[in-house]
Amino acid sequence: MLQRLINFFCSLRLTVVFLCLAGLLVFIGTVAQVDEGLYQAQNRYFRSLLIWWTPKGTDWKLPIFPGGYFIGGVLLVNLLSAHVQRFKFTPKKIPIFVIHAGIILLLVGQFTTDLGQVESHLRLTEGEAKNFSENGRDSELAVIDASSIEFDEVVVIPESRLAADKEIRHEKLPFTIRVKKYLPNSRLARRAPMAETEPPPATQGVGQRLTLSAMPLTAKMDERNVPSAVLEIMNGSESLGTWLVSDLLDETQPVTVGGKTLQIALRLTRYYKPYSVELLKFTHEKYKGTDTPKNFASRVRLQRLDSKEDRPVDISMNNPLRYGGETYYQAGFDDKNSRVTILQVVRNPSWLIPYISCVLVGLGLTGQFLMHLIGFALKRRTK
Repeated sequence: MLQRLINFFCSLRLTVVFLCLAGLLVFIGTVAQVDEGLYQAQNRYFRSLLIWWTPKGTDWKLPIFPGGYFIGGVLLVNLLSAHVQRFKFTPKKIPIFVIHAGIILLLVGQFTTDLGQVESHLRLTEGEAKNFSENGRDSELAVIDASSIEFDEVVVIPESRLAADKEIRHEKLPFTIRVKKYLPNSRLARRAPMAETEPPPATQGVGQRLTLSAMPLTAKMDERNVPSAVLEIMNGSESLGTWLVSDLLDETQPVTVGGKTLQIALRLTRYYKPYSVELLKFTHEKYKGTDTPKNFASRVRLQRLDSKEDRPVDISMNNPLRYGGETYYQAGFDDKNSRVTILQVVRNPSWLIPYISCVLVGLGLTGQFLMHLIGFALKRRTK
């Protein structure tokens, strides 16, 4: 039984089958991006063990196809098993081992990149400094305690909990949050007092002056879904009212419980840094006579209190800033405001692995080629 299992994982047929499945998965996932969008298709088809299908009108799910993690995992096991079972180490086979080591490292590196990589963006206006970047797709509910002079204490609740939980409790919150309504994509508008017949979505805060309506989910790359929620704040069994929170609202809203005032807001997920980045100057060059960007660059000031670091840095299209385990790329700008820059912030702990893998594969291929070339030349000389 054990030998059959080993032979199964070492089988060349298994390799061919899963390589075909990988090609089919790439085709299916690429086509699905049209309706589901790039990021959702990546998560569903390539960053999953199985692809699930939900029949219309039901809540249960059926696995219909292997996902990217499953296919990559089987191919990795197949390659390792074949090495252990078939390949015997000899000096002549060193290049083959190096090539396979590079391929194995590439598969492992892609998996660790998917798990550990975090992409966000930093939007700055000239003269503005920030110590955090923001995720452009995910949101969070932030409850802020600004009573301390030295720092703010913030409790953040992921958007996924607003969608899944009806009640949210946290040990550091003096109240319970009841989710009365959650909309993954929404639109806000000012109320017309004489024309509106429906009551406002909230009894407290800015929601008393707004209307809330659901919008269809979008999968376009140049658009994003804007979530909103209506929350009821409970002090024990006493209701303090309802608040409307949304990514469309820039300001925080006060909530007073037991004489203590906290601020709440639904905002893009933030990643705080132990340093700050200030935009000193943004330059944007265009090709003469056109609106086509030629070059854009940001001169920023990097400040870190714990190490007393304070220095200017230039970030341009081909000159990123690498600092603190993150890379800052000059990603874009605001068409309506020439003083605004947009930096892409990437944290990828395994960023070196693809380079090492390519070097190993290149060395292995070169060694294999030279070995055959030298052997062929020696045979001709002997003749």
